Amino acid sequence: MSKSETIQKQVYENHLHPTEARWFAVHTRSKSEKVVQKQLTSKNVTAFLPLQKLVRKWDRKVRHVELPLISCYVFVKIVKSEYVKVLETDNIAGFVRFSKNLLSIPESEIEIVRRIVAEDIQVEATPAYWVEGENVEIAWGRLTGIKGKLVAVEGKHSVLVELDNIGYALRLSIDPAWLRKASSTIF
Repeated sequence: MSKSETIQKQVYENHLHPTEARWFAVHTRSKSEKVVQKQLTSKNVTAFLPLQKLVRKWDRKVRHVELPLISCYVFVKIVKSEYVKVLETDNIAGFVRFSKNLLSIPESEIEIVRRIVAEDIQVEATPAYWVEGENVEIAWGRLTGIKGKLVAVEGKHSVLVELDNIGYALRLSIDPAWLRKASSTIF
């Protein structure tokens, strides 16, 4: 099989649905999140920008500001037909993808972000870091729900997970974006 045939056979996941609106993250240009949210709302697209209230102090001034919880991200709840409408919005760089897959964000996770922002406490969002020996669960793809132990972090784009669900240890190399931390007891 040639390399071009292999590339053509790769099928990527796309969670866009023709009738069911689902949440997705879009990547915006720096410092344009509020403008993007207003533009999307004017296009009748459901857009959510989690903002946190902060106090900023300069030499003689104290200002209360609202800054995005996650810089350069706005969340949209769309159906498949609204995909292009979102992409055509000024200052949007594209949809956030995980290994070229367009994956929806569960409603429960958006609700958690809403609750955190509503608490009016200072929060810092940082990318998840993985520690060897940690219990993890596969959160995306066909293996969703399978739990295992993180054996090794193999660079920025691959981790090695050991699964014991069938009585044998299977080692899978998976994109870290597909994982989430599992409870301390795996089984």
